[in-house]
Amino acid sequence: METKASYSHTDPMLKKRDEFEDLLEERRNSSDLRYALKCYTPILYKNLTPCDASSLKSMVLQSDQLHYVITQVSKETGRNADDLQEEASGIFEEMAHRMQLSTVRFFAFALTKAFKTLFKSICVNEDGIQRLQQAIQEHPVVLLPSHRSYMDFLLVSYILYTYDLALPVIAAGMDFMGMKFVGEMLRMSGAFFIRRSFGGDRLYWAVFSEYVKTILKNGLAPVEFFLEGTRSRTSKSLTPKLGLLNIAIEPFLKGEVFDISLVPISISYERILEESLYAREMLGVPKPKESTSGLFKARKILIRQLAEGRVNRCQFNLTPRYIPKRPNEDVQTFVNDTAYRLVRAQEENMALKPWVLLATVLLQAEDLESGILLQELTDQVFWLRNLCRQYGGFLHWPEHMTPPDVVSGSLSIHHSLVRISEGKVFLALSQEEAPSGPVSPEEQVLSRAVPVLSCVSYRNQVLHVFVRPALLATAVHTAATSNKQDIFNTFSFLRNMFSNEFILCPKATVQDFEEACFLLVKTGALQMNQQQMEVTHRGHRTIAFLTRLLLPFVQGYQVVCAFLCEEATDALTEKDFVPAVRKFMVKQLLAGTLRYPEVLSSDLQKNALAALLRLGAVRKVQRMGLTSLKINKVTVNSLEDTLGDDCPLQRLPRPASDAHISSSEVQEVTRDSQPTSNPSKHKDSLFFCNLSMRASLQSFQRALY
Repeated sequence: METKASYSHTDPMLKKRDEFEDLLEERRNSSDLRYALKCYTPILYKNLTPCDASSLKSMVLQSDQLHYVITQVSKETGRNADDLQEEASGIFEEMAHRMQLSTVRFFAFALTKAFKTLFKSICVNEDGIQRLQQAIQEHPVVLLPSHRSYMDFLLVSYILYTYDLALPVIAAGMDFMGMKFVGEMLRMSGAFFIRRSFGGDRLYWAVFSEYVKTILKNGLAPVEFFLEGTRSRTSKSLTPKLGLLNIAIEPFLKGEVFDISLVPISISYERILEESLYAREMLGVPKPKESTSGLFKARKILIRQLAEGRVNRCQFNLTPRYIPKRPNEDVQTFVNDTAYRLVRAQEENMALKPWVLLATVLLQAEDLESGILLQELTDQVFWLRNLCRQYGGFLHWPEHMTPPDVVSGSLSIHHSLVRISEGKVFLALSQEEAPSGPVSPEEQVLSRAVPVLSCVSYRNQVLHVFVRPALLATAVHTAATSNKQDIFNTFSFLRNMFSNEFILCPKATVQDFEEACFLLVKTGALQMNQQQMEVTHRGHRTIAFLTRLLLPFVQGYQVVCAFLCEEATDALTEKDFVPAVRKFMVKQLLAGTLRYPEVLSSDLQKNALAALLRLGAVRKVQRMGLTSLKINKVTVNSLEDTLGDDCPLQRLPRPASDAHISSSEVQEVTRDSQPTSNPSKHKDSLFFCNLSMRASLQSFQRALY
């Protein structure tokens, strides 16, 4: 992350093998009570003395920024400033943490008991812990864990306590505070509670931002929040939310601190605690939790390094620091790019267990009902392991075990999702208990989709490794010719269409294309000359795998388009969209015209709608207090066809002679194995892609109206 490039070509086979330590091994062989009552004296930023709750409150409520906002709100609303000050004090009391060591020790004891029951091991990257220890002493620290489970923030605090590191203050939703006993216990362990929505409340925003910035500016404790904003029910990374990150970065931009350490933390689970619950949530039917095991990995990124050459901080010298100022476009772009880089850092450092590869292979079986031979499954997983490593995936693979033993062990752990019969492995599509009454065919479809969606949540953990090559492989398969420009245009369209599904940094189309080219050429799947891209004989297996990886998303978006054209009416509201499209998909599954049950995921359906809204194929209109969807069926039909094999992208406008991606540039990248650090030299080609898509959609709209 310290380089200017947006991706790295370092050979993953030469990548340093990080050492992981199992925290629970010692806990299983020593006293839990002694562990909880151990001497806990963490080193703080610049060896500062910990700040008590009353001192923090005084610092926040007496800050110049809060006084300025109170004065402005008083002038605008006519309210008494003293009343606003009292309201600010109430907001602080509702929000603030009150760390108590006795409560921390109670949690240390209780969590040790719970974790030894739930987890086989909790593996921690020692190198990351050492770097975090150093970072806490040198700069204010912001911890940014990935968010796949309710266990995430508990694991982070438990690990920091174990290593005698300063416990963080953690942003939490108000729903936790509603649990009276648990909420107060969490508050006394470092949680601070914020409302889900308060954008229009200037006073609340001022107290909240000053609270976070005061903790950071004074290095009172690490601040922890989830960059994705909420748990990912699908185990894919979510588009980052920028509100808290903007607040965390502001002290650096205004010169109030020399630097800030952003620490993306990757937490992966061999078995997700909420596995079945998440699958049912995607179908609208939640269910209780199951069990799991975890891994923890951290990396440090300094804001000063990221901001160098990107942001002119002198602009903040022209206005007193206490006056809130809306960041200009450069700052907003910088924060947005930083957020995407942080989420991608989380992805790249995610320790992947063998089961994610098994789930990927199982879901690509020709027929989920027929299963796959155990030996064939083992061979495919071993092949996929090597491909994953070549693409830079961080696999936590037990090297001391043979591939058959690794596969058998993973199948055993996930016995609720798979079954083995007569040498074949099947997804447990009939895992539900027999109902007491008759079940409709629709209910059977939804019930059988639960294990599929559970399996999908594990496959999704590895998608970040393959998504760019998969987009290129699909483009190669879909484009009418092997011409690089046609393939690049198709790649650009697919990337734009699926930008809500995957973490794809805005304005990085060329970089992603170059990365995908490099990986496919490096692994021998593609060969390239100045004008053409051809699949090699040995590359057919790789291209087929990558194309099948993206097919459920392609088919899901096609079905959403078909629903909007065939069954949606002008009365369709945004609220009714997901239930209506799911009902349509169930019919298609029953009729046998739809292959992938995972399209029933509400996450995919919402992302498809977001893509169509972004492309202008659907618009939101307000009718009688409800948000209805107005559908441009010409555009939707065209997009549906474009996603299919029968109507490739050659119909889009051809580029002008001076607006195209240079074939020699692409070949130079693949030959030198280096990324393009200056994407501006490709701005003409990027402009063409966006312009072509816009022109195409505008012509469709003119045809409709």
